[in-house]
Amino acid sequence: MTILVTGASGLVGARLLPRLVDAGFACLALMREGKTPPAGVSAVEADLLDPISLAKAVEGVSAIIHLAAVFRTPDTDLIWKSNLEGTRNLIAAARAHVPEVRFILASTSNIYDASTARPGLETDAVDPQQAYPASKLAAENVLRESGLTWCVQRFGFIYGDGDGHLEELPRLVTNFKMHPAQRMSMVHHRDIATVMTLALTGAMDGHVVNIADEAPTSIYELVGLAGGTMEPSSEPLINPWHLHMDVSLARSLGFQPVVRTVHQAAREMLM
Repeated sequence: MTILVTGASGLVGARLLPRLVDAGFACLALMREGKTPPAGVSAVEADLLDPISLAKAVEGVSAIIHLAAVFRTPDTDLIWKSNLEGTRNLIAAARAHVPEVRFILASTSNIYDASTARPGLETDAVDPQQAYPASKLAAENVLRESGLTWCVQRFGFIYGDGDGHLEELPRLVTNFKMHPAQRMSMVHHRDIATVMTLALTGAMDGHVVNIADEAPTSIYELVGLAGGTMEPSSEPLINPWHLHMDVSLARSLGFQPVVRTVHQAAREMLM
């Protein structure tokens, strides 16, 4: 099986690709000119916003893992252009040149309504107002209507393998005035590989699936694990299910995380 991976140089892609190679997959990394892929991975020079370049990129592949996304910018036009138009272009290339391909799209738990009355469920009606989750939802819908064999994976807070994501939390909780009792669904990079390997078998075809570990963890605990401090509070938590996903579907489809909690990751020095 030959897999094309976008976002290969990002925090997720750079950690996923070596694991896919170790698992025996032939991997191609869609990269712009001058970028170097991880060891054991071949680079395919292309740009998601250049439809002509994508025809060569998808040639001969049996699966596409689409990780590339833009979100850490105030430029909402760039977010929409990259996340929706780029995905649409890649889907069009796949339909034209490799219509039997399996297309796996990475998405986000941020799609769910902050005021949900229970953990976010894949079948919930959603209408995100921020550009990043809104653009990801639009990309999901394009894929679902594409006629390709597809799977959408909505990830919780991704961390581990020295990616620095958790270490940013003390700053983020201050900027966004997060409540210390708020719990987040989490997923370690190791289990991005776990679930991608499962999805490549076809076990998740035709599904939007929430992907997270066994233990949503409080912001207060996470800040402490990141080496920071946070003022405690006993004030009521207004939206207790915000950032918390229901992962029942993933478990029923066979996904079992290897890193079950962030505390396990800390104990086993996987942070």
